[in-house]
Amino acid sequence: MRITETDEYPCTPAELFALLRDEGFQQAKCEATGALSHTVSISGGEDAAVIETERTLPTDRLPDFAKSMVGDTLKVRERQEWGAAAADGSRTARLSIDIQGVPVTLSGTRSLAPAGAGALETTEADLRASVPLFGSRIEKAAAPVVEAALDAEHRVALEWLARR
Repeated sequence: MRITETDEYPCTPAELFALLRDEGFQQAKCEATGALSHTVSISGGEDAAVIETERTLPTDRLPDFAKSMVGDTLKVRERQEWGAAAADGSRTARLSIDIQGVPVTLSGTRSLAPAGAGALETTEADLRASVPLFGSRIEKAAAPVVEAALDAEHRVALEWLARR
């Protein structure tokens, strides 16, 4: 299942990239998604960075059939591998999300691009559940959870930027 989302920000792509590399922001993002616990790891610098989070999430927003397959919590690992900025400030990351113990993955890209006086962040990814007979049903159940997490990250980022 394809997931595409574009969000606008009132800052430059460089400022947005600096925000994404901020450990405090990443922790706030994890908390905003309802994580029961989380870890954050950021390596690299201004040119390129790897941002990794691991969250333990409750499954209360999943349909009953999905909860019965995974239990009360999910361990979700997210990895963003950001490359260097282009001349116009745009940059792209490889994005992957894996759910431990469940054959569900999300892989794709995130990009930052200038847009007038601000920036656009676009996520384009494929959500896959490799479960015979139930794969598409699981993907449909997981998609709103992924989209809600992207929305929470956007909301937290806007709040973070408003405080600067």
